[in-house]
Amino acid sequence: MSVKYYYSNVLKYVSNEEIDSLEAKALDARSKLLNKTGKGNDFVGWVKWPREITQSEVDDIITTANDLRKLGNILVVCGIGGSYLGTKACDSMLSDYYDNNPYKLIYSGKSFSSTEMSETLEYLKDKDFSVVCISKSGSTTETAISFRFLRNLLKKKYPTDYNKHIVAITSKENSSLDTLSKKEGYKEFFIPDDIGGRYSVLTAVGLMPLAFRGYAINKILSGAKDALDEFEKKDFSENPMLKYASVRILLSAKGYSVELLAAYEEKLRYIGEWWKQLFGESEGKEHKGIFPASVIYSTDLHSMGQYVQDGQRFLFETVLNIRNPKFDIVNGFDQDDIDNLNYLFGKKLDYVNRQAMTATAIAHVEGGVSNAIIDIEKLDEYNFGYLVYFFMASCGVSGYLLDVNPFNQEGVEAYKKEMFKLLGKPIK
Repeated sequence: MSVKYYYSNVLKYVSNEEIDSLEAKALDARSKLLNKTGKGNDFVGWVKWPREITQSEVDDIITTANDLRKLGNILVVCGIGGSYLGTKACDSMLSDYYDNNPYKLIYSGKSFSSTEMSETLEYLKDKDFSVVCISKSGSTTETAISFRFLRNLLKKKYPTDYNKHIVAITSKENSSLDTLSKKEGYKEFFIPDDIGGRYSVLTAVGLMPLAFRGYAINKILSGAKDALDEFEKKDFSENPMLKYASVRILLSAKGYSVELLAAYEEKLRYIGEWWKQLFGESEGKEHKGIFPASVIYSTDLHSMGQYVQDGQRFLFETVLNIRNPKFDIVNGFDQDDIDNLNYLFGKKLDYVNRQAMTATAIAHVEGGVSNAIIDIEKLDEYNFGYLVYFFMASCGVSGYLLDVNPFNQEGVEAYKKEMFKLLGKPIK
């Protein structure tokens, strides 16, 4: 098992008997996801997708990524929400802090910032680049505006074959991006109709740009497949996804309405950003749901730590721990010891980090904050695939335990409706 869930520090707040009392409901939720019988069952294609994606599609994605590499070393990921967050989460998790990879990803189409758009165009004007535009409908406003600017720049730079620099990832039907792609001759990949944006990272949405960066996308899918195998187990006591979903719902019922996803590694910051969209957009329905927030410790212990320790008691922590860091380093000895650090002589820096994690858990639990751990073996493609599937499956179960549809997002349309009124968008 690549990802493990430890919740002994939760038992001060939720008993084993209470957790076990949700076994039948959690197994029923799991069954609804696997058998497509629950709310929103027309959007559960992601559940078995790691097993259903064909090797020919994976090979096509890799070939297309390699073709784009020949055209330039920059790929602009044009998309918002689930169309880019999973990609950025993986790239941040797996890339070096001071990255020497010549193939770069930059992100656009995720806001209406005129400054960002202007600076992006200025940055790209003298560079060889391509664009992957990601939108199921093709009409997502932030993405569509950005794509028009980027498309026009490509036309100026490559007037005879600019279309070779564009890949569209969209729906097969009722998509303006598909219509434009067919008219102008872009390479296309299709997002399955039954997979929503925040559950799409294991499709071409995430795999295509990650292949451009040079990551082993077959290993990502292998990790997700193993997580699916784990999820299919009927033994509640051996299914960490069901346990995680059950614990968080029980804590929510006791008034702990905010989940703080914490990590002691900066590389996991965008895992937190992706996770926030996944759970926030899936559970925030009918005035229900746990509010997802994220922090990076020990950094944020020097900013948010005071509130977590002594503020209002409405939050609980879930900590991401890496069992085997990519690198470690030993603290040395200084003859003068002016900085008073010789007591750490011979101790590895990861050991110090782990003691900080253990000490924080002790202090927070004593202060009234539940603290559970999601344990990851190491930071690689396989574990990324396993982890994102772990969270998606847990989120689906959690939504069903809340009795909401985890796969729609009608609330997102509210701001769009008002914005289009103010902008004077024609009604068709």
